[in-house]
Amino acid sequence: MKKKFFKFLSRLNKKVLPSYSKKGLDLQKASKVQMAIIGWKLWVTKNALD
Repeated sequence: MKKKFFKFLSRLNKKVLPSYSKKGLDLQKASKVQMAIIGWKLWVTKNALD
């Protein structure tokens, strides 16, 4: 159940949230909001793969 939920969140993130890797965002120059989005996507992806 938990894994299905995170896979759903992962698909939702891919459609809704911006992809900073495609835009070539430099992490040193990222704002706090951008860093929060990156952290959120990383956390969801980690839990979807476990």
